[in-house]
Amino acid sequence: MDNKGRDIFHPPVLLKESIDFLKASESGIFIDATLGGGGHTEAILEANSENRVIAIDRDEEAIDRAIKRLERFGDRFSVYHANFAQIGVVLDEEGIDFVDGILFDLGVSHFQLRGDRGFSFRKDDALDMRMDRSQKLTAADVVNTLPERDLANIIYRYGEERFSRKIAREIIKARKEKPIKTTFELAKIVEFSIPKKLWAGKKKHPATKTFQGIRIYVNKELESVENAVPEAIDRLKPGGRVVVIAFHSLEDRIVKNILKEREDLEIITKKPVMPSEEEVKINPAARSAKLRAGEKKLLL
Repeated sequence: MDNKGRDIFHPPVLLKESIDFLKASESGIFIDATLGGGGHTEAILEANSENRVIAIDRDEEAIDRAIKRLERFGDRFSVYHANFAQIGVVLDEEGIDFVDGILFDLGVSHFQLRGDRGFSFRKDDALDMRMDRSQKLTAADVVNTLPERDLANIIYRYGEERFSRKIAREIIKARKEKPIKTTFELAKIVEFSIPKKLWAGKKKHPATKTFQGIRIYVNKELESVENAVPEAIDRLKPGGRVVVIAFHSLEDRIVKNILKEREDLEIITKKPVMPSEEEVKINPAARSAKLRAGEKKLLL
């Protein structure tokens, strides 16, 4: 971090676009449903000196870091340890009926990938993958206890991995010998399961889709999006905006369909907004990001 406490290693994705679509330069109350490193919240608070942000995150460690980063904003910033599907509960706690804008930046944070929770196959950690460490279910539980068919379905549905059945079969074989406890152990099983000619020498690790699938299942990520985005739209003022940044096709498809089906919402991104080549060069993690936004229609 630099001397202002900002995270210089993980710039927020589509930052300018997010702030513009939220109309954050106009004073209002906003929700950052995925606080993470606090970069989007910081930008919203800086966009207008009268802005207030209510932030939500499942990760207590992320909250602790962000509080330090954002303490200079005083009571203009408040944060809740919760799933963003609980937006309604959070607003009720605040005594607020409606807000001016809500932002979702979906996916795994930089800190989680760099941490010790087993989100990444690039370092050997315990198979955890919990965004919220207060929940019981871990990736190790999934890998070591679920039946083969369920494992295959999870890896196929949430990871979109066409070798899901072979991977599940090899997981079952391996765990009969001993429990699968670490990221490297799982990654090696996946490597063995997929023909090497399909991944050798390529940038994308063969375990990418399997890890994604298990992580999404552990954290109920898609269910949370399905519940949270409609709730967010319900709590928007007329003229208020919802902005969602998704990082893979499953999330983006859910968001697209929800926005399209809402009769009380005007879609203001006819096509998803993608990061520029310049942004991707600076922040490669942004390369798969897609931003969609909608505005609550004015009451007649």
